Formats: sequence, C-alpha cells, structure tokens
Amino acid sequence: MMDIRKLTIKTAAMALRKKEISPVELIEKFYERIDVTDETIGAYISLEKEKALEQAAKASSMIDDGSSLLAGIPMAVKDNMCTEGTKTTCGSRILGNFIPPYTATAVSRLGEAGAVMLGKLNMDEFAMGGSTENSYYRKTRNPWNTKMVPGGSSGGSAAAVASGQAIFTLGSDTGGSIRQPAAFCGVVGLKPTYGTVSRYGLVAFASSLDQIGPVTKTVEDSAIVLNAIAGRDKRDSTSIDTGINDYTQGINESPVGMKACIPVQYLSEGVAPEVRSKVQKAIEYYESIGVRCEETSLELADYAIAAYYIISSAEASSNLARYDGIKYGYRSNDFNSLLDLYKNSRSEGFGDEVKRRIMLGTYALSSGYYDAYYKKALKVRTLIKQEFDKLFDEYDFIIGPTAPTTAYPIGEKEGNPLEMYLGDVFTVSVNIAGLPAISVPCGLDSAGLPVGMQLIGRAHGERTILRAAHAYEMGNPFPIAEEVSHGL
Repeated sequence: MMDIRKLTIKTAAMALRKKEISPVELIEKFYERIDVTDETIGAYISLEKEKALEQAAKASSMIDDGSSLLAGIPMAVKDNMCTEGTKTTCGSRILGNFIPPYTATAVSRLGEAGAVMLGKLNMDEFAMGGSTENSYYRKTRNPWNTKMVPGGSSGGSAAAVASGQAIFTLGSDTGGSIRQPAAFCGVVGLKPTYGTVSRYGLVAFASSLDQIGPVTKTVEDSAIVLNAIAGRDKRDSTSIDTGINDYTQGINESPVGMKACIPVQYLSEGVAPEVRSKVQKAIEYYESIGVRCEETSLELADYAIAAYYIISSAEASSNLARYDGIKYGYRSNDFNSLLDLYKNSRSEGFGDEVKRRIMLGTYALSSGYYDAYYKKALKVRTLIKQEFDKLFDEYDFIIGPTAPTTAYPIGEKEGNPLEMYLGDVFTVSVNIAGLPAISVPCGLDSAGLPVGMQLIGRAHGERTILRAAHAYEMGNPFPIAEEVSHGL
C-alpha cells in the first residue's frame, strides 16, 4: 500500500514510470488526503480538481518517454502567483474575485514539465506576516501540532508538504517567507539568488526582495524543482541567465574540504537554547565529515531587521497603490465620491497588517523623511551586501538557525507585531543581499517541534549549499510530521 505522505519527487516518479500507479490515480489519492486533512490544516484556499485530472491524463506520454521527473507529480502553488482562469487572492479580500488572464512564469514552466497543480495555497495577506494568521480566508495550522502556527507567509506551502497534501509546493520569500515556515514545519525550503527565478506573474510585495522558490521533503527535490523554474525570462527584466543547467549536478559529492562560518550573532542569547543546541550539533556533524567550521562576526546583522522593514514597507506602499476599487478586485458599495470609493475600498479590502505596512512605507517615503529613513536603509543594504561578500571571499557557506525559536501557539503574537517581526532576524539579511539560502530540518525540540538550520551561499552558489545541505540530510534522516497523534 502506497503511503503518499512519504512520497518524494524521485520516489513518485519511479512509481509512475513502473506503472505501480497511474498519474490520475495519484492525483485522486492526494485529493482524498486533502479531503481528510485540510479542514484541520487549512493549507488550501482553492482546489482545481477538474483541471488537475486533465493535466494528469496528459502527463502519461511524458512519463513514458522519461523526458521529465516532474511529469504527473502533484504540487500546489502559493496564492500570490497568477494562474490563468484560476482565482488568485493573495490571501486578501481585495483580490477575492480576481481571476488572472495569464500564468506566472514559474508556474507555467512547471506545467510544461508535466507537474500537476492541485490548487492554490493559503498565505499571510500579500505575504505580510510570519504565521499565516493574517489571511482573510482562514488560519493555517502546523501539522506537527495543530495548536501551533506553521510560520509564514508561505505557511500553506510548508503545511501542505509536511501534511502530505502535495509532494512539493512553490512559495515566495521576501524576508524569510519560504525558509521560516519550512523550519517550523520540518521540511526543506530554498530561497534562490535574486533573479534566478522569474517574478513575472508573482503579485508584488517588495519587488527588489521577492523571490519564488520550492518547498519540498528533500534537498534533492528542491534542486529538481529549481531546474524547472530557473532561467531568464524576457518578461522579467530582473531575471538572470546564470548559465547553470542542472542544480542536481554534484549534489551527491562530499563537502569535505569546504569552509563554513558561523556568525556569533546567529547563536546569541536571543536564540532559544534548544534551537542553539540543535544547530551546534549540526555544526559538529559537518566537522565530523570534513567541513572546516569557524566562528566569525557579521556585525551589520543587527541592522538588517530595521533596514528590511523600511525598504519592504516602502516598496509595498508603492506596489499596493494600484488596488483602488476601480480596475479590478474588491469595490466598496459605500461611497459618495471618487475619494470615498478609494478610501472605503482599501479600508474594507485590506487587513490590519497590510494597512500597517502601507502606513509605515508611505511615512518612510514622505517629504522630510525619505533621506532620514528610506535612503539610509538603502545605504545599510549596500553595507550588508559588502559584508557578506567579504565573508564569501574566505568561506563557502554560512551556517545558522533559520529562526530563533520553533513554532509558537496560534494567537500568541497577533497582538504584538514587533515581536513577530523579530522572528525574521536570521533570514531578512539574505534577501537584502540577494543571496541564496536553504532551510533544512536539524532535529526536534523537547515539545516535538522541528528546528530549522539555514545555510547561506554566495550569489548563484545554489549548488554549493544544496550539496552541503544534502550531505547533512543523508547523515541525519528526518521523520515526516507525526500526524497520527493529531488524527490526520
């Protein structure tokens, strides 16, 4: 009997090629799983069963000729990536009736590779949040303990993989929104170098920081997905042709001889003792297999949170100005003038967290404050990038925790957004510098919740961190979510 919760891209592809199961049967099994679990988990906003079954039927020829490992593989997409003919809400009321006329490049490339989209995944509204409690539609729960948050903003993406509701998913990462939920849910989350994956069709939060990436069960699966979605796109001027054709190349090679550094700021007193302990054990494992690990300092890391929230909020206030109740999306029925229409549509359509960041960003960009806040944050961004560049002159990758804690109870930080912002302390600098990073599970705390370890690489150094992460994963197998205890 096939346990779909344990399927990876490679094992599912093998089963499909051996005719142990047909692509249509596999898709049916995942919808059965979603029917049983998603009322509790809340990973999905919408499902596309009819389209998925049509895609699965068409995937058979690609499976037979072996042209793509992704052919017939069930996946799902964060609901801020446009999908032609399928509602795209960004977890917001203001886009509750929006059906895009086009598909995001990353999603269409997966379709061309034969992957089958099951549906669209829940998220913090417009990707603003770290817990997936800010969605207009529902809260998502952590499959390891359904009283806990799954992280965010790609909480639906991580929870769907951890609970066996999809083999892999796509998320977006503006300041840690793939890596932090991956850490909380005990799965693998990869944030590629900025520009590696096209942002065409990704609804913008902060355009200079956003990047699409995979959430998977294994490191190798992340490399397989990246192969499909990476590459230059003429519709996105920020996308890059890296010249890398295969991110799985060299993934099985030993990392012996590599040099890694551990910034002392990443294992400071602000990190939960059990998180620090698990990451230190992972560092010891790397040393045991021939990786040279040294402590160093990343002094400007202390300024990353402040710079990130000024830059991201400023870009968000500009990007979200387009939602005016006129062109598309939610429109208030309560207005007596054009100004009333704008004001009421935005007041009723946006949630509190989005409003908070629009106000913060507008303030930082306003006359008299631009130089004091936004311009200064951009200067700090440059300095942070330069500090990372100096480290990578000497080291192959950086090791640290993905988040300072494991998952926390639902509702615990809803009244204290600043405390939630501080949970991004180890992830935002990666986006500021445009670097690649991966989160891999490195153990469980005493409450049975996953701990995530983050590996950061130099620009376009995905193959290095994938190789290092894969080596750790091979020596430290990680279980799937203990769903039986939750009735899942």
